[in-house]
Amino acid sequence: MAELTLGFISAFNERVEPLMNGTIKVDGVSLIPTYSHPAETFWRQLKFGEFEVAEMSMSSFLIARSQGADMIALPAFPSRRLFQTELSYHVDSGITKPEDLAGKRLGVAEYQQTAALWLRGILEHDFGVSQYKIHWYMERSEEMSHGGATGFKPPPGISFNRIAGNKSLASTILDNELDVAHVSSPWVLQANTLDRSSRITGKGDWSQIKPLFADRMAEGARFYQQHGFLPVNHAYIIRGDIHRKHPWLAGKLYDGFVRAKAFAQEKLAEQIPTALIFGQEYLATTRALIGDDPFPFGIKANRAMLDTIASYSYEQGLTPRNMKVEELFAESTLDT
Repeated sequence: MAELTLGFISAFNERVEPLMNGTIKVDGVSLIPTYSHPAETFWRQLKFGEFEVAEMSMSSFLIARSQGADMIALPAFPSRRLFQTELSYHVDSGITKPEDLAGKRLGVAEYQQTAALWLRGILEHDFGVSQYKIHWYMERSEEMSHGGATGFKPPPGISFNRIAGNKSLASTILDNELDVAHVSSPWVLQANTLDRSSRITGKGDWSQIKPLFADRMAEGARFYQQHGFLPVNHAYIIRGDIHRKHPWLAGKLYDGFVRAKAFAQEKLAEQIPTALIFGQEYLATTRALIGDDPFPFGIKANRAMLDTIASYSYEQGLTPRNMKVEELFAESTLDT
């Protein structure tokens, strides 16, 4: 039997790269990789279904599945972030702590993206700031957003605004037209066709922009100790027609993701740049706070996180019901 050849689109990620570059093989499968910025990846897949296997925004996946989108997920999560620690505020906003965000203007790249979903949930549940008490500003245009592919409409009662087309999150907060913005994302400075922050960076005084959490590690420790997980950002999906035609594929691909992550973990220490004088110490501190594997794959290790993100999506009016794990992930991966 000839190998199954699949188009596979993903951003560069250390835990997935061994699969992308062929170091780790999947039995019976030949992957043709395409590297793409996440925002572009998700838009292309949601809009056109170009690839048989794709990295996917967890929030957009929840929305798309609730609408009957023909795709199924694998519990392989390449990226996790403490999104609240990526918020920055203008010093003239009067903000000194997360609780001060009530009544403020907060900018995100896209309202339905996973980062914004977690931000709203964490601000509401951990700091008592209701999503309805914040004025939300979105950078992406409707036609170039994930929401443009899923029919997004602002939930009732939400104060929703769009940033002008000739401005960005960065330029708008520098001009003090936003009080706080998600401008410290690791993707912000990488150019892509959807996000403006990488192309319109602003010319103001960045010394006037301060991190909402001055001690990111302390906030990370607080969050992990309270919740027992790190918020997931993306997963991987198989297009529905491929999954039905090759029901064995999900298990094989998931196994490949697990082996790729294990390979990357073995190489982790030597991948820390020598320019980071305290790189090994930071690695040791992370392991002391979170354990040896901050990026667990599988359903069992991620059940609490998956239940939380699904409940946030429903609570925030993005999905019409609370999506269940069993309807999101391939059946062959539910016991992982």
